[in-house]
Amino acid sequence: MLDPRPVFYVIGLLVLGLGAAMAAPAVVEVAYGSEDWRVFALSGAITIFFGGAMTGACREQRSAGLSLQQSFLLTTSAWLALPIFGALPFMLGEPNARFVDAFFEAMSGITTTGSSVFTGLETLPKGVLLWRGMLQWFGGIGFLVFAMVFLPTMRVGGMQFFKSEAFDTLGKILPRAVEIAQSIGWIYLVLTGLCMFAYAAVGMSAFDATVHAMTTIATGGFSNNDASFGAYAPGAEYVGSFFMLLAALPFVRFVQLAAGSARPLFVDPQVKAFLCLVAVVAGVLTLFLVIEAGGFRESNLREALFNAVSILTGTGYASVDYQNWGAFPVTVIFILGFIGGCSGSTSCSIKIFRFQILAAALTTQIRLLHSPNGVFTPRYAGRPVPEDVITSVMSFLFFFLLSFGALAITLSMIGLEPITAISGAASAIANIGPGLGPEIGPAGNFAGLPDSAKWVLSFAMLLGRLELLTVLVLFTSAFWRG
Repeated sequence: MLDPRPVFYVIGLLVLGLGAAMAAPAVVEVAYGSEDWRVFALSGAITIFFGGAMTGACREQRSAGLSLQQSFLLTTSAWLALPIFGALPFMLGEPNARFVDAFFEAMSGITTTGSSVFTGLETLPKGVLLWRGMLQWFGGIGFLVFAMVFLPTMRVGGMQFFKSEAFDTLGKILPRAVEIAQSIGWIYLVLTGLCMFAYAAVGMSAFDATVHAMTTIATGGFSNNDASFGAYAPGAEYVGSFFMLLAALPFVRFVQLAAGSARPLFVDPQVKAFLCLVAVVAGVLTLFLVIEAGGFRESNLREALFNAVSILTGTGYASVDYQNWGAFPVTVIFILGFIGGCSGSTSCSIKIFRFQILAAALTTQIRLLHSPNGVFTPRYAGRPVPEDVITSVMSFLFFFLLSFGALAITLSMIGLEPITAISGAASAIANIGPGLGPEIGPAGNFAGLPDSAKWVLSFAMLLGRLELLTVLVLFTSAFWRG
């Protein structure tokens, strides 16, 4: 029988950490002379109390390793618990949100989706804006550790193929996982710091640079302005594009780079494919805008590059309402959202390597059709791809498309018009942020949707961020009997 105590012990520690982190926006509110610091003090106290209670009640299990079954339960439970407590400041102070809106915003933050139900962001207290950025920053590094420590052993979506790079630590969580987390954490901090200084150098205030650095490296997309990057100088778009690209690359490659080995980064097939895709799409969109405008303008390249990278990496910033570009660019951008960045990065969606493995498998099948007696093996990065990896990738893709269709139909049954339902389902399950249409497009937000739609989308964000099968397995009777 499954013993939940080790799971609750770890969740209690995470909740404790979240409560302690609320001190940062409280200090910011004090620095800006606002009385809203009390909101974060109260929210932090409540969060620490519950986190401490969970940890204390299960402390006898703190040295126990996690079984595979417990690891599945931990990942989903943690991503449910953190948004609940992360929503407290949104309810207890400005913007005085209802629970459904506060939970939606917190879930969007912790899953680094970037969809928002808050309007008038420029008027919100600085502490609230910082807290939104912090939620995404925590979610980004949290998923990195999860993707590199747990997913390969949990055999989700073909991630077992990267077992040698992500290390097999399940059942012996300490100290190896701590070593991995420390390496990732330093890289994450360094990239965030560099991004912050770069944003400040192109004209952002220190506060805006800090928050946007957090949400850029997390590929989250929360901004301090309703107009997103449209409110800043053009140079910020180039800085954002560069750091979004870095955040969408495998962080294990940065760890290797810091250790003095640059070659793995430049020979990684998913890195090469990802960068080539960015170059091709940005070039095609720029050419389209140049033709439409009747001549080249610097803004054509900048806007095409920034918005394409933003959607491809699942960040979700916008510098313009790209829906005004025409049907072709909007179609390209919609498809980009289903691709995503590299495995082991903070980006979301299906991810490049799954398409590469699928292409290798399809190529092998085509070769077998015209040479039935031949012996062909799908290969990735020069290595044979095991059959279980191909099966896992195909299963993931099948469930991704099935879930996307089910979510779109559910949203349409709630009453959303087709464009909103389809793009809303896509933006949530791929953790992109903005959808399409006048309501949830890059110039709108999700505030006007029915409460039932917000709950559905919140679940979809969780489902997409945790690679689908990690969540869906909890709904099988065999899981609880194991």
